Amino acid sequence: MLFTPPAGAPAIPDPKRPLDAAELDDAPAVRLLTDTLRASRARQASDIHVEPFEAGWRIRLRIDGVLHEYARPPAHLRDALITRTKVLARMDIAERRVPQDGRLRIALGEHERADYRVSSLPTLFGEKLVLRRLETLPPDLTLASLGFDAEQARIVESATRAPHGLVLVTGPTGSGKTLSLYCVLQMLDRDAHNICTVEDPAEIQLEGINQVGVSDKAGLTFATALRALLRQDPDIIMVGEIRDAETADVAIKAAQTGHLVLSTLHTNDAPAAIARLLDIGIAPYNLAAALRLVTAQRLVRRLCTACRMPSDAPARVLSEAGCDPAALASGWRPFVARGCAVCHGIGYRGRIGIHQTMPVSPSLRERVVARASVGELTRQAERERVGSLRDAALARVRDGTTSVAEALAATPDA
Repeated sequence: MLFTPPAGAPAIPDPKRPLDAAELDDAPAVRLLTDTLRASRARQASDIHVEPFEAGWRIRLRIDGVLHEYARPPAHLRDALITRTKVLARMDIAERRVPQDGRLRIALGEHERADYRVSSLPTLFGEKLVLRRLETLPPDLTLASLGFDAEQARIVESATRAPHGLVLVTGPTGSGKTLSLYCVLQMLDRDAHNICTVEDPAEIQLEGINQVGVSDKAGLTFATALRALLRQDPDIIMVGEIRDAETADVAIKAAQTGHLVLSTLHTNDAPAAIARLLDIGIAPYNLAAALRLVTAQRLVRRLCTACRMPSDAPARVLSEAGCDPAALASGWRPFVARGCAVCHGIGYRGRIGIHQTMPVSPSLRERVVARASVGELTRQAERERVGSLRDAALARVRDGTTSVAEALAATPDA
């Protein structure tokens, strides 16, 4: 027997249709959700955290990589807000004992739409929610807009226009690695090439590119998806992340058999990526033959140009932090954050990448085959004038983009 909703009952929302703000504005908890989503958009927050505790709960926004408290609403609104969010994200509201994932799409105005990936996690005092904002790629996205200088951009373009080989982007989670690869994919000729990606998940849809989402539950891992793609006559393959030896082995063999393979890896800098692949069992001669370029990156916060001010720290302190003594002697001072209404009192607004771009030269290949240590690889890269991440961060200090404190915080292991 089919269920017939009673007269006057609200219609079940169509999962493909964006929900209108008018549909969300009928209760205090719903208004709180709408206000939070609008505030996160206005402040360019990447994530919204809904966190329950024994004595209350709070909402925090991650703005330019740093969490800031947004509100501590009344306790009675917590469960209603969580339930409403799970309903809109098409998650099971009756299940509170296991993690869940969903997607949320809301039209906050006539020309404003918000897309979020929603994750729930059971904690001691209730479910914790994190809403990750999903963005579309800007049409004017370039390597320069991501923070690559002219020489770094030239090296990346040269490596990614080669007919085959492996290009790696390394860095911690949240450092913009996937966005850098998306930028490269946008630069490539999508009409003349068969371009395929394997991602977990595929958050941004790219026109003219075949994207595959990994599903561990269904047995579709990075390695199995990559093997399947190799039977699809690909020219260029992007692997969202090399997580294990099996995926690395398939990717490197693909790069050796006439395919351009782009991927990411979690290491602190470019030389460490080579050591990591050797440590997980990749044969040195295969790695040396396949690898073309390794780029390491971080994100630093941009100083708010409306309120930044010159530092009054002593020249000795600034010199010890890495600032150029000659520039300091001439009267130059780096800017520091202050805070104003434009940046909501934070002192920073937006982020930009800093990069270490290391082409794999014949000398580096010899050291890969010889299983050189990270230290040896780093020294060879320095001889070939590959700058460090700290060098790139301090360059952003010199041009007034960021502060010394932010540069040091972004490159603590430099």
